[in-house]
Amino acid sequence: MEFCPGCGMLLQIQPATGGNRLRFYCPTCPYVCPIVKKARLVKKEVEPIFSDSDAMKNAPKTTTTCPRCQNGEAYYRQMQIRSADEPMSTFYKCCREECQFDWRED
Repeated sequence: MEFCPGCGMLLQIQPATGGNRLRFYCPTCPYVCPIVKKARLVKKEVEPIFSDSDAMKNAPKTTTTCPRCQNGEAYYRQMQIRSADEPMSTFYKCCREECQFDWRED
């Protein structure tokens, strides 16, 4: 969003017509600003929730059953990933070295 430096109104876009280029204009005063450069958006890499593979090694342990190997102990972390009125999501990782299965409960 761009605002008029003179009166503070929200600038509107005037499409390119005839000899005029695409530009911003103020609907209440004579301010006009040409649009010179188009911005290119760059996609960022998706980062994992837990960036380090050993991050869960420092997490607390709890007694829960792994859905894959039925082990009775797992590391866990809780995060608020939805709106504030929703419960926290709990992320688990199986403690058994051979399994290391990740799952979550909302």
